Amino acid sequence: MDETYQIYVNRVASLTLPTTYQTQLKNIQKSPKFQQRQPVSFPGYTVLTPPYQDDPINESFYHQLTLTQQQLIEKIETNFLIPVPPESFHFTLADLIWEDSYRNAAKADQDFDRKLKKAISDSFQTYEKLDLEKGQSQWEILGLLVFPRALVVGLVPCNELSYDKIFQLRRSIYQNQELIGLGVEQQYHFTAHITLGYFDEIPDDLDKSNLESVILSFNDQWIEKEPQILTIEEVELRKFENMTQFLSEQSNPKVII
Repeated sequence: MDETYQIYVNRVASLTLPTTYQTQLKNIQKSPKFQQRQPVSFPGYTVLTPPYQDDPINESFYHQLTLTQQQLIEKIETNFLIPVPPESFHFTLADLIWEDSYRNAAKADQDFDRKLKKAISDSFQTYEKLDLEKGQSQWEILGLLVFPRALVVGLVPCNELSYDKIFQLRRSIYQNQELIGLGVEQQYHFTAHITLGYFDEIPDDLDKSNLESVILSFNDQWIEKEPQILTIEEVELRKFENMTQFLSEQSNPKVII
């Protein structure tokens, strides 16, 4: 289901075109993951890079992203964007299971969490056995992307190796028969991103043309500046309780990319 390197880069680049923004901004909706601007219970598991608070390697990158988030909130005229806490900024490599699917699976099998951790550990071991070229996986900010319920920063790989490492890791996860047996399956095309905020109620009088202009102004800044690079060295399985809490536990499987 994942694309080749060049197809991925072309698709994500197309998401930063003004015509794409115009279409997407017509269809934005309130996120059900927040009520009264507070995160609601939304449990599940994901494979991600360590969040900002646990990732000293990318301190400068996330610091700049925090400034971007603050500037974005200041420039958006209405208060309909719910910012996520910067300490929870992260790069999701593979969504696994969440909300009712997770609740039902955990209720049906009290050993579900342990089985999931073992399956992910096996996927990581499969990845480690691959004969991949040595080198870091580095991803560059391309621009802001408008998702149906969130505003995010889109990322593209700095080179084909950076993409291939993540492609192969995702393949090791989603082709794992243990995980498939637990109800985990790939549901989305991969679009590398870091979420800056989720949408609250959309005002009837929202000036979408102005919002598009704000988004394009940030993208122009990134073009003019030195590339903002996220370096991926380690990824891990984490359980989340909501969209701001990704729990670190000693038993969480990890893998060096």
